[in-house]
Amino acid sequence: MLSLYPEIQPYARHRLAVDPPHELYLEESGNPDGIPVIVIHGGPGGGCEEWYRRFFDAERFRIILLDQRGAGRSTPLAELRGNTTQALVEDLERARQFLGIDRWILFGGSWGSTLSLAYAQEWPGHVLGLVLRGIFLCRPEDIRWFYQDGAGRVFPDYWQDYLAPIPAVERGDMVSAYYRRLTSSNELEQIQAAKAWSIWEGRCATLHPNPRVVEHFAHPHTAIALARIECHYFMNNAFLEPGQLLANAGRLAEIPGVIVHGRYDMVCPLDNAFALSEAWPQAELQIIRDAGHSASEPSLIDALMRAVETVARESEPRPA
Repeated sequence: MLSLYPEIQPYARHRLAVDPPHELYLEESGNPDGIPVIVIHGGPGGGCEEWYRRFFDAERFRIILLDQRGAGRSTPLAELRGNTTQALVEDLERARQFLGIDRWILFGGSWGSTLSLAYAQEWPGHVLGLVLRGIFLCRPEDIRWFYQDGAGRVFPDYWQDYLAPIPAVERGDMVSAYYRRLTSSNELEQIQAAKAWSIWEGRCATLHPNPRVVEHFAHPHTAIALARIECHYFMNNAFLEPGQLLANAGRLAEIPGVIVHGRYDMVCPLDNAFALSEAWPQAELQIIRDAGHSASEPSLIDALMRAVETVARESEPRPA
């Protein structure tokens, strides 16, 4: 089983100003002349972590990490103004042009798979390949499953802590109830709601309990950006047309792709990946039998690293 490559440090860090007031954090590591690959993080609002660089061979890949609007090291933190899916797609294209890259591999998980699909369908000519994990199509039923009626029946003990900040009279629409608190002028109410929302996700993200994952989700910096931005997107149907990602999957036909999904993913159930695979049959679907949602799980790390090599090989120019 493959494990992550050794730790590396960026050789360049950038601040990319986009629509005011947003300024994005962007970094490069690995080989400046290598195959460009960009990590598209989850959430929305999750931000990149340093260990994401380690999925790639630093001698062969030009590794790019970008924190999306309001997330991670981008500023302002947790900002909702001008924060839409189309804006994030445009930010990726701005980053590609800023870095002088012609075509790149997109490596995205969870919401990162959503955004990767949206970008690749908009700009297929700039995509070498797609490595996608924990597919999240952002359909109403996908949001309802995790935040209203579904996953709570698998984790009823954790669900009680998620319900706790919301009075019983408001629990018929948990996303709206949380949104009112996450956009409140009361900062204490905001952070309490953010931690409950984010910890719920962290607890459900792994097949086996992982305190380090939960601790990361519980950190106030992570929680406030993740909860506010996720809830903002879900209140707006992720700024996608109904069925958009599946309807436009034909635009991916010429792009090499691998879809990696844990069979026991309780955050984004496997039917997301199955539906995408049916709409995009050219991609290889890998169902990982002993994994949940988090990219930190050993079997998902192994599958993702192998998928990167597969896509890199398939995207290489073939001799005439």
